[in-house]
Amino acid sequence: MLFLLYENLREYFSALNVVRYVSFRVIAAMVTSLLITWLLYPWLIKALRTKQIGETIRTDGPEQHRKKSGTPTMGGALMVVAIFVSLVLWGDLQNIYVVLTCITMVAFAAIGFVDDRMKLMRRKGMRGKVKLGLQFVVALSVAGVFFYLAEPLAGFGTRLYFPFLRIDRFWLDLESWQYVLFAAVVIVGTSNALNLSDGLDGLAILPTITGSSVYLILAYLSGATLAGFSLSKYLLIPTVPGIAEMSVTASAVIGAGLGFLWFNSYPASVFMGDVGSLALGSIMGCLSLFTKNEVLSIVILGIFVLEALSVITQTVSFKLTGKRVFRMAPIHHHFELQGVPEPKIIVRFWIVSLLLGLLALASVKVR
Repeated sequence: MLFLLYENLREYFSALNVVRYVSFRVIAAMVTSLLITWLLYPWLIKALRTKQIGETIRTDGPEQHRKKSGTPTMGGALMVVAIFVSLVLWGDLQNIYVVLTCITMVAFAAIGFVDDRMKLMRRKGMRGKVKLGLQFVVALSVAGVFFYLAEPLAGFGTRLYFPFLRIDRFWLDLESWQYVLFAAVVIVGTSNALNLSDGLDGLAILPTITGSSVYLILAYLSGATLAGFSLSKYLLIPTVPGIAEMSVTASAVIGAGLGFLWFNSYPASVFMGDVGSLALGSIMGCLSLFTKNEVLSIVILGIFVLEALSVITQTVSFKLTGKRVFRMAPIHHHFELQGVPEPKIIVRFWIVSLLLGLLALASVKVR
């Protein structure tokens, strides 16, 4: 909104000139979302406690989790609001990437909200197939609208690039319909992978912050031009016109995540719920697709990939052989049942996510 306001008023107020710089709006969006979450979470936590909107702990989970029963949940709604407000204030609302990311985030948050409400009211959430079906409807709609209506304008391609390999020599080109389907799978898969990781205090949010930080840098490098010099061409990474605006989106996620982590760190005062985890995961999926780092995201979001693979492995193994590979899935519960303290698991997963983020950034120069 301020970006559009600057376009109309720059001739009259020279101070607004600073708003046109992505670097300024990256900082402004981060600070805005951080302040919204930091200042409003105490009020929200109190309101959730008053209305008895608390987490219901599964009886088949680790025994030590039962003490968390009643902890306020659905706190991720405030993160969604903070990110949305930050983008309205500091994002370019004419940028197709920003607009579609906002639509995806709100739609996935709505699905998560309904699921959370059903868990609270009926002690049972939305049916898995229904939940997954709604997610695919949203993801396919967003991917289809983007590719068929906005692709000519944005200059977006269907090539998949591979980390540590030169993009001018190694790629996989998909057909248009294949890429739309692939894009939907990425968004839905990333969203659910983050949701599966949200099982320990602070476990999911720090890798989200780390991943957003990497995407912020990649988005800026892929879309920014300094004094007529293309950073993406020099670094041999995909050039995506207009994608630098997604740096503002990533920074808003970082700010909201930091504000949430202040209250979600062990022992957590609030949980994000599906309304937060599905929404944040959908943003990570959009960042992955729009920055053309679909394959590299396996590294960037490695923690979420590991958690999802542990569930898939456990499910397939049990159905085929009747045996479990892990004591419990997702894998963070496996470590809990082995006697590793929760704070140690959390911090170790954080360290791994930071190392994976650095590895992803290193791949840029290796190309």
